[in-house]
Amino acid sequence: MRTESNAAAETRPPPGRAAVTTVAVLLLLAVGYGFQLLGVLLPAASLVVAGPVLGLLAETRLLTRERGLSRSLGRAQLSQPERQLLRDALLLGGLARTGALDRLPAAAGLLVGVLGCWATHFVCQAVAARVRQSRKLPVVTRNIDASSLRLSPAPPALFGRYGAARLLSVAALLTAGMAVTAGTGDARWGAAVAVACWAVLLGGVLHLAVRLLPGRRPAGEEEVLAWLDGWLDAYRPTVGMYFSGGTASAYQANMWLSTLEGLEGRPVIVLRERFMVQRIETTDVPVLCIPRVAHLMRLERSTLPVLLHPANSGKTSQVLRIPSVKHAFINHGESDKLSSCNPYAKAYDQVWVAGPAARERYRLADVGVSDPDVVEVGRPQLASVRPYTGPPAPGERLTVLYAPTWEGWTDDPGNTSLLLAGERIVAALLADPGVRLLYKPHPMTGSVDPAVGAADLRVRALIAEANAGRAGTTRAAGLRGEAARAVGEAVVELTRRTAELDALTTPGRRPGEDEVERMLRQRAPVRPPAAEVLRALDAWEECYWRASPQWEHLILTERKPGIYACFNQAHLLVSDVSSVVSDYLSSEKPYAVVNTSGLSEDEFRAGFPTVRAATVLTPTAEGVPALLESVRDPSADLLRAARAQLKAQLLGPDEPPSPVRFARAVRELRAAAEAKRARLGGPSVSARVTPTAAAEEHWAAEAGERPDGRKPSDQVLADALGDEEAP
Repeated sequence: MRTESNAAAETRPPPGRAAVTTVAVLLLLAVGYGFQLLGVLLPAASLVVAGPVLGLLAETRLLTRERGLSRSLGRAQLSQPERQLLRDALLLGGLARTGALDRLPAAAGLLVGVLGCWATHFVCQAVAARVRQSRKLPVVTRNIDASSLRLSPAPPALFGRYGAARLLSVAALLTAGMAVTAGTGDARWGAAVAVACWAVLLGGVLHLAVRLLPGRRPAGEEEVLAWLDGWLDAYRPTVGMYFSGGTASAYQANMWLSTLEGLEGRPVIVLRERFMVQRIETTDVPVLCIPRVAHLMRLERSTLPVLLHPANSGKTSQVLRIPSVKHAFINHGESDKLSSCNPYAKAYDQVWVAGPAARERYRLADVGVSDPDVVEVGRPQLASVRPYTGPPAPGERLTVLYAPTWEGWTDDPGNTSLLLAGERIVAALLADPGVRLLYKPHPMTGSVDPAVGAADLRVRALIAEANAGRAGTTRAAGLRGEAARAVGEAVVELTRRTAELDALTTPGRRPGEDEVERMLRQRAPVRPPAAEVLRALDAWEECYWRASPQWEHLILTERKPGIYACFNQAHLLVSDVSSVVSDYLSSEKPYAVVNTSGLSEDEFRAGFPTVRAATVLTPTAEGVPALLESVRDPSADLLRAARAQLKAQLLGPDEPPSPVRFARAVRELRAAAEAKRARLGGPSVSARVTPTAAAEEHWAAEAGERPDGRKPSDQVLADALGDEEAP
C-alpha cells in the first residue's frame, strides 16, 4: 500500500503557453525600466513610481512561478540583486529629478537608509550561509533521539534561507516609501521606511550571528561522528536496509517498510541522499542518512551484520566494500525484463527472489549469480492483496485496472504499452458501458521519453471525456436516490479522514524548517506510531472507494490509494511485462499483458514466463471485448488453473507464508555474518572493535580524501562514485 506518485505532467504548462509567459515577464521588466528612464528624463513622478511597481510585479512572478527564467537571467549577469540595484538607482535618480530630494537632511537619511539596507542584506546573506553550513550535519537522522547534538529550530526563513524573498520584501517596502516621497515631495517618508527596514535587517543579522556562538551552534563533525558511534554501540542494529536513489525512486524503499518493521531484532534504514530522509514514508524504524562515503565506513565499526538492498545505484558499490556486513539484494519487484537479472547482482552475497521462476531466470541469464546464492523468500508485501472471489455480481460494473509500466532507460518499444497501444486499449475499455476503468501509470512515466509522457496525457484526456459523458447520462437518467446519498456521505467522511491522515503524517511541520529542526521534531519516541498511521491510511482508502461513484473512471497518480488497494478493487488487470503482473497474480484474478515487443504471441509467451497465464493483447486492442467477456463469464475463463500454477512458480508456496520465509532468510544470513566476524575477530552483536588509525586512513584514501579533509590532487574517486558531500 506504499507507492510513489508523479503528477508533474498534469501541471506542466504547454510549451506555447510557457513561451508566451516568458515573453510577457521580460516585456514587463523592460517596460518598467523604460518608464523609470522616462521618469528621469522628463521628469514625471507618475513614471518614476510606475516603473518600479511594474518591475516588482515581474520579480514576484520570477520568484514564484518562473524560477527557470530567473536562473537564465542570472547566467546572463542580470540576477535579482543586479536588477533591483538598477531599479533603486533609477528610482533615486527620478526622485532627485522631481525635486523630492532637495531637502538635504531628509534626502541624506533616505540615501543612507537605502545604502544601509543593501549593505546589511549582503551581510545577512553571508552570515546566513555560515549558519546554514553550521547546521549541515554529517549525519541526518529520523526516529532517533539526537537532541544531545544541540539541535534547535531553524532561524526565521526570511533571514536564514530565502534571500530572494527578503530582497523582494525590502524592495517593495522601499518602493512604497519612495512612492509616497515622489507624490508628496517630502523625503522624510522614504527615509523613515528605509531606516526601519535597515533596523529590521540589522536585527536579523544579529539574530543569525548569535547562532554562530560556540554554545549555540549544533555539534561539529567530530562530535557528530562520535555520537554516531555511540548510538550504534547502544542500539546494536541486527539488520539494515540500504537505499540510494533519485527523487522519484523512493517507492522502491517504501514498499519494504512494513516488512522491515515486522522483523525481529533492531532494524535500521541507511540512506545516502539528504532529501531521501523525508521521502521515506511513515515508519518506526530508525533512519540514518550518511552522505559521505568516508563516514559510511564507520558502519564497519558497528555490530550491523546484514544489509538488504531494494535497488542498485552508483553508491551501492561504496557500502559493498564493508567486509564485515553480509549483503542481500531483495529488489523492488520482479518481472521478466532484463533489469530483473542485472549482472550487478553478483556483487551481493545473496540474491533474494520471490519464487522458482526468478531462480530459473538468473540461471538462464548467466550473469554470474551462483544458484546457491539465490534464496526464495516470496513477496511479503502482498499479504494485503485479497484473493479472487469470482466475476462481478449482476448489475456490478466490471472494474479494470490499467497499470502500464514506464519506458525504462532503453528505447525498447516493448517496455511500455502506452506509446504504441495505450490510447487504443483505453478507448476499447471505455467503449464498454459496463466497464469502470482505473488508470494508474508508473510513477516514472515520461521521465525519460517525452513522447511517453505525451501519450499518458492523451490517455487521461480520453478518460476525462468519458467521465463527462457518463456524468451527463447519469444525471439525465435521474440516478440519484440512496446510492447518490451514500456517495455524498462518503465524500464528507473522506474530507474528515483526509484531514486526520494529514495531521498524522505532517505533524508540526513549519514552513522554512531545515533538516536539523526536522531531526529535533522527528526524534524518538516516534509520534504517532506507524501502526496508527497505517490504520488511518486503511480507513482513508476504504472511504475513498466509497466516495467514488461506481460509474466514474479514475485516474490514479497520487501516492494513495496504493497499487495493492487498486488490486483489491479490480476484477481484471491490463499491464505490461513488469513486477505489477507478478504481484497481481497473487490474487489469481484474470489479467492481460500487452505485447508491443514485435514478437509473435508464441514467442512472447515463451520469452516472458509471467505471460503464460495471461491473455495477450496486441497494440490494436482488438482482443479487448473477448477479454471482458471471459471475465464476466467464468466458463469462458480458460486460464484460471494456469494462474494458480504460475502463481506458485512466480511467488513460491503459500506455506510457510512469505513473511516467515523472509524472516528466516534474515536470521540465516545474520548467522553467517556473525560466524564470519568470529573467524576474522571482528565486532559481534556484543562487542565492537575500533579500527586502527591506519585502517581509517585507508578508507579515507579509498574515498578520495585525506584525514585532514583535503582531497589529493590525483584522487577524484569520491566524485566519480557520486559522493554527494565530497569536498
